[in-house]
Order: sequence, then C-alpha cells, then structure tokens
Amino acid sequence: MLRELNQVIDYIEAHLTDDLFLDRISHFAGVSDYHFRTVFLHLSGMTLNDYVKNRKLSEANKDLLNGEKVMDVAFKYGYQSMDGFTRAFKKWAGFLPSEVSNKRISKSFPKLSFVITVKGGNSMEFRIEEKPAFNLVGVSKRVPLQFEGVNNEIVKLAMSITEDQRKEMHALQNLAPMEIVNASFQSDTDFRKEEGELTHLIGVLTIENQISDQLDIVPVNALTWAVFPNQGPFPSTLQDTMARTYSEWLPSSDYELVNAPSFSFPKMGASRKLCL
Repeated sequence: MLRELNQVIDYIEAHLTDDLFLDRISHFAGVSDYHFRTVFLHLSGMTLNDYVKNRKLSEANKDLLNGEKVMDVAFKYGYQSMDGFTRAFKKWAGFLPSEVSNKRISKSFPKLSFVITVKGGNSMEFRIEEKPAFNLVGVSKRVPLQFEGVNNEIVKLAMSITEDQRKEMHALQNLAPMEIVNASFQSDTDFRKEEGELTHLIGVLTIENQISDQLDIVPVNALTWAVFPNQGPFPSTLQDTMARTYSEWLPSSDYELVNAPSFSFPKMGASRKLCL
C-alpha cells in the first residue's frame, strides 16, 4: 500500500496544473476510494482534497515569486477567477498573492512521501475472522470526534439506555462476540483539527430482523474482519490500538478497508478487542 500511495503522490505532482479527478485517483492506486482516502487521511493527517489544494497553492507561491502575474497563476492552478484564488491563497498563507512579489514573502507546503518507520519493534497481535451478514442493533447518536480521553457524549449515550432497551438487546444477541459492543461509522471528520462527527452505536450483533422501534438497526454485509486483542487502561489503550491499526498495520497488510462499522467490546480486567 505504501508503494501505491507514493505512486499517487507522484501522479498528483505531475498533474498539479491539470484537471485532477480525485474520485478516480484511488483506481490509479488499485484500491477502493474509501480505503485509499481513509489510509491517506490517517497517515498524512489531512484529506486528499486538502493535500492537493495545499500543493497547488505552494507551487503557485513559487510562480508568484518568479514574477508570474496573479491572474495567470490563478488560472494555471484551476481557479475560475482571480478573486477565488486570492481568497483561497490568503486563507492558506495568511497574506495576499500580491504581497509575494511585492514583499518577497512566501509559504511552502512540500510534497509528501510515505515511508515505513520502525518504532521499538512493537508487534500487533491480530486474527482474521469471517462473519455472515448481521445487524448491529442498539441505541445511537452523532458524537464529536475525540482522539484522547473519555468522550462525554458517548457516556451520555450509554446512560440514556433504558431497561426495556437493554432487555431487548440481550434477547436479540445471538452472534459473537456475545458482548455489548461500541460501534462507530459514518464519520465526517477533519483529523488535523480533531473536528467533525461520527455515528456511535452501543448495542449487540444479531442475525434477527424483527426489531422494535425502540432500537436502531445498522445492517452489515458478510465480510472478513481483523480482530486486535489488547490489554491496558481504558480508553487510551483502545484509542492507541485504533491509531496504530490505521497508520501501521493496514498500510503494510494485504487487506483493503471497506466502508463498514468498526466496533470494540471492552471488558474490565480483560482484553479490549477492536474489530475492523
């Protein structure tokens, strides 16, 4: 996957002044759009769109330093008007395009390069499981993205579960893991600023389809799952495992990520397990 990522970076670099169809770049890497964008975001800390925008504006800054006119540079990098380019450049650089040539000030954003870094030789235990199609059933809500510490909105969600909802979930539970799970999906996030939201569901796995209106249902197709057992303080161990899964294990594995919920089932005094 690292080789494919660097191939895409080289492709982008060679076509910064062309019409880049970002929804097709994943095919150039030979993986799904969801997999590519997710891995790219976790490794680089930014979205693919932001990376391309930053590289274009960085190269535009060089052209302005070399004396090219603002209007010519704006059109060169795909902006439809000089006003649109000026606003984007000012937001990115903190100064106007005209100030680059007048005051000889500049800002740069270098090309990315993805490499494998060995950090202390820490291994990641995992196993691969096949699961049939099932339903995630429970209570859910949109919650803010949070990388570290306890997410209070998830705590509130857990506290909102009624006894009737709890009883129905336990009655429906018929697929491993036979535990209450925490599932996350439908992420809309900016990882650089730790902003955005995702849907969090607390519930169970079931193959039943007769579900009352008091519970939410998320159908999940039959898939291959990677399971990462881990042990340590909660929630830091879980959050660290999730980060390492995306940034270390996934890029070096032969597996491709699909757009499906990930879920965990922490237990006090036992392993915390993360499923992808």
